Amino acid sequence: MYPYFIPLHGSEGTEVEIAGKRLIMIGSNNYLGLTHHPEVRDAAIQAIRQYGTSCSGSRFLNGTLELHEELERRLSVFMGQEATLCFSTGFQTNLGAISAICGKGDLILCDRENHASIIDGCRLAFADVRKFRHNDLADLESHLSYGANHQKGMLIVVDGLYSMMGDLAPLAEMRALADRYGARLMVDEAHGVGVLGNNGRGAHEHCGITPDLVMGTFSKSFASLGGFISGPAKVIHYMRHHARALMFSASITPAAAAAALAALDLIETRPDMRRRVLQVAHRVRTGLAGIGFQTAGTLASPIVPVIVGDQDRMLRMWHTLFDCGLFTNPVTQPAVLPGQDLIRTSYIASHTDAQIDQVLARFAEAGRREGLLTDLPPNSASAAGR
Repeated sequence: MYPYFIPLHGSEGTEVEIAGKRLIMIGSNNYLGLTHHPEVRDAAIQAIRQYGTSCSGSRFLNGTLELHEELERRLSVFMGQEATLCFSTGFQTNLGAISAICGKGDLILCDRENHASIIDGCRLAFADVRKFRHNDLADLESHLSYGANHQKGMLIVVDGLYSMMGDLAPLAEMRALADRYGARLMVDEAHGVGVLGNNGRGAHEHCGITPDLVMGTFSKSFASLGGFISGPAKVIHYMRHHARALMFSASITPAAAAAALAALDLIETRPDMRRRVLQVAHRVRTGLAGIGFQTAGTLASPIVPVIVGDQDRMLRMWHTLFDCGLFTNPVTQPAVLPGQDLIRTSYIASHTDAQIDQVLARFAEAGRREGLLTDLPPNSASAAGR
């Protein structure tokens, strides 16, 4: 029943092979399906031929390539910000950025359901950290009022699109509160960039606002590995000399940087991919709800969580889905609150309609076998999904 650290023998993006069995992959963050795109793979191969497999040092010393600087310039334009700094992972980006710019006398306002990298970045800062209830604007404002009354520099840090429940932060209202109380707003766009907004900039573009700082990762829509932070040039320059997670880590490999650049080309020129992944997720969300599953999240999300509630039942459901040929993610605390255990599913632009037919049918079969869909008539799953 142990559901973690399962090794993949092979992958084609939307399908994987495990121990000789093929499964439909609906547990990946490869939202645009670019990990196997020929242009992305060729760019990575060419970078290895030109630069080798590693930079063997940090950005601060010998590890900066022209590729890194080109990627940062391109991302600044894409995100509509003055400057960008790339880190070796998304986790390190939050760790380094938050701890670098927040210090004694400052106040960080952190959503309780923020990603672990944000939580740890706040812990490393010497600032006062106050967590507000998830997406609760009144609770956030009470902390902002406290900070303003005590003349503190304030940073609001939130995920734009939350990775487990698939819900959006109320960014327009948060931007207004930040402006009212003189705070800065940082948005983690790990799961939104490439997918949401007219240009794929993320949840903040979808909500029609501009944050002071925008963080993103390359391990999702960018089909690579690494992270970035975009914002005012003077702030990014400060981070270059104070973000320990950058200064004391080896830089992004040449192949990873080149792959991210190639993915950015496709994100900028292929808006049909993000439309497709949202259409696929909407069809699954509608289909699963139609046959009796409790789903969560927003329509503007490639993430479709299926709430089971009880941990043991959730693990049995995951195991049955696996037996039925679906690779999903079992999620329990601390990633979700107690009693909110769920099966996290996420979708890819390259999923075919036939594969989604199978997803709905296999969910229905697993739900019947586990007693979650006791009143479901035979063959109703495929009808509900069409």
